[in-house]
Amino acid sequence: MKLFIFGYGYSARAIARELSPECDWVAATTRSESKAEAMRADDVEAILFDGQTPSDQLKATLAEATHVLVSIAPGADGDPVLNSLLAELKAMPSLRWIGYLSTVGVYGDHKGVWVDEETECRPVSTRSVQRVAAEAAWQTLAAEIDVPLGIYRLAGIYGPGRNQMIKLDAGTCRAINKPGQMFNRIHVDDIALAVSIAARRRHKGILNVVDDEPAAPQEVVYFCADLMGLPRPQEQTFEEAEMTPMARSFYGENKRCSNIRLHELIGGVLRYPTYREAFTHMWQTDSWQAQS
Repeated sequence: MKLFIFGYGYSARAIARELSPECDWVAATTRSESKAEAMRADDVEAILFDGQTPSDQLKATLAEATHVLVSIAPGADGDPVLNSLLAELKAMPSLRWIGYLSTVGVYGDHKGVWVDEETECRPVSTRSVQRVAAEAAWQTLAAEIDVPLGIYRLAGIYGPGRNQMIKLDAGTCRAINKPGQMFNRIHVDDIALAVSIAARRRHKGILNVVDDEPAAPQEVVYFCADLMGLPRPQEQTFEEAEMTPMARSFYGENKRCSNIRLHELIGGVLRYPTYREAFTHMWQTDSWQAQS
């Protein structure tokens, strides 16, 4: 396996770590030279890419890849990878699989009922509308070049360095209650588990990468506070809480996401089936504060 990753973010890094022992090489793009240094420490070939103008180094490395993982968000003009490298992607001689990291936000609002991969997408936010369009564009390319494409719709991502415990420790965590509101989550290590298996098997199709138990946001905050021995934050109603427009938009989408297909892919249980196992492990191992 020769793995090329567009966008070496939080989830992509975990996936790269999972797959690197099986790879001849891993290369990934970043916009930042300072981040490139950290990537090299991970034994990843770092390639600068501004999302518009691919370098000769990028094109040459991409041409040798067998597996491509896309972890760059689309914009108003569409998917930046497809916009700038469509011809190169079509001409890749050794390409055997494409993975695309999407979001369960594409489903939009379903009033708290269960959704699965066959459910109609009703995107609400601009970024979710853009995701639906990007998914379709990648499906068109994959069909044209006859390469398996896996689309992985991720729930709310958390893990070391990115979780409610950090805000509780800093005294900035809030417990916001919007009656009936439910979210799925997914620990970054379970994203790595799922996508690494998908890459090995050259999985094709759409997959919800979500945990086993959607829960109200304040329930997770209270569980973490109790685990840490801290007082529970005072509950705020959704109407009275001050939030950014982006944060508020998350509460406009209410659904429970099924992960039956995910379990079929991994052939067993998640590393962290619910937030309870995940936060308990992070607290007991003191791994919640930062990603090593």
